[in-house]
Amino acid sequence: MCDFHPVDDPLADGQRWSTWHAVEPLCRGPEPRPAWVVTEDAALDTELGILKTGKEAEVFLVERAVPGRAGTVMAAKRYRGEDHRSFHRSSAYTEGRRTRRSRDTRALARRSDYGRALAAGQWAAAEWEALKTCWSLGLPVPYPVQLDGTELLMELVTVDGEPAPRLARMRPAPDLLAAWFDQLRDFLAELARHGLAHGDLSPYNVLAAGERLVVIDLPQVVDVVANPRGPDLLLRDCTNVCRWFAARGLAVDEHDVFADLLAHAL
Repeated sequence: MCDFHPVDDPLADGQRWSTWHAVEPLCRGPEPRPAWVVTEDAALDTELGILKTGKEAEVFLVERAVPGRAGTVMAAKRYRGEDHRSFHRSSAYTEGRRTRRSRDTRALARRSDYGRALAAGQWAAAEWEALKTCWSLGLPVPYPVQLDGTELLMELVTVDGEPAPRLARMRPAPDLLAAWFDQLRDFLAELARHGLAHGDLSPYNVLAAGERLVVIDLPQVVDVVANPRGPDLLLRDCTNVCRWFAARGLAVDEHDVFADLLAHAL
């Protein structure tokens, strides 16, 4: 028999009950789940502040914890709704994707209010699926905790208890520079083996977690074969990455990397 203790105190500003069981099972993270994922109904979500702003979405820090116990801090990426104005090159990424209803396809093409709201949900869902795919392949991406509409909860990547910095800010020693390049090349190669490209990879959406790199911002992952611009986007990924490393003294060539990746993808 269980004892029931009602909660008398109202929720504070910036708090909500955990939404873990409010979403469909397919919108919860893949198994086996890390031990830090909090799944109890009694957990509270507490907003701790904003981590990043952007044209497509904002990222907040959210702690999920059962009162009286240590919880976990996650990144909550919230795509913008009806005033969604970004992804101005979105057609380059969405070619080859299909919507279930022709009405949705027309709304997206017309960029109506409904279409913009639909786009926000589609980008969140696209990133959710990309994260799940990459995580299942063992690739270095944040663990996807759950998807709730246009909000994507995921692992907060940290270094010494603080959010990990972006690769663009780093000035690594030569040995670490070479190791980091190998990690990104392996990431791209594994995606290519499954016919995929990140589509917008750059030093600004890679986190430096100590000696390990973690790739973020994946809503625009493309099918290299089904998308007519897939090879062009794959080449752009190679160019963005190689030029950053070359500028820091590593002898790399984007065309050599691209040719190797394309051989894996086709």
